[in-house]
Amino acid sequence: MLYDITPLLSARLAVWPGDTPLTREVLLHWGQPSANSEEVVSNITLSSLHATVHLGAHADAPSHYGPGPAIHERPLDAYLGPCQVMRLAVPRTTRITADMLPGPVQAARLLLATGTYPDPDHFNTDFAALSVELVDHLHQHGVILVGVDTPSVDLFDSKDLPAHHAFLRHDMAILEGLVLAEVPQGLYELIALPLRLEGFDASPVRAVLRG
Repeated sequence: MLYDITPLLSARLAVWPGDTPLTREVLLHWGQPSANSEEVVSNITLSSLHATVHLGAHADAPSHYGPGPAIHERPLDAYLGPCQVMRLAVPRTTRITADMLPGPVQAARLLLATGTYPDPDHFNTDFAALSVELVDHLHQHGVILVGVDTPSVDLFDSKDLPAHHAFLRHDMAILEGLVLAEVPQGLYELIALPLRLEGFDASPVRAVLRG
């Protein structure tokens, strides 16, 4: 069974305040007359896309939050392989600690379903985040990637981004913006490959779980 854990990418999708929302420009539309001549009908639809690379479900590159590699330089194996989904009942605007985990870590990739960012089309600022202690704990237990159902692994008003820097220190991968509301807790295979965008600080992913 496949679980699609990617939000629908549309103009309605909320982005971080001040970032670039998705827009689509249709250059040609199949079956419509050309703008220059009613007699010339387009035989294709052709669109261009403009948006932040931190759009919906996305992989952060270390270069987003420190002196590290861009997304095209990240090894793909972190984004593909055995994965565990954990569901947590945590208060909003809190940093999750290791003692809040509902059980032991059983896979090298861990997705945390907090339920604190319930609607990808509506940006709420009181989502939960990760503590440095938790990131250190997961690294010690062999975790190479952590994914969250929130826009960030740090709190909305965080300026020093301690969780991001803990990921940088341990060379761990980050997925943000996942949709995990319908995914049962358990073990899966994660497929969430970033695009090979040269020099970019993130990439949207089509994230799926196979169970």
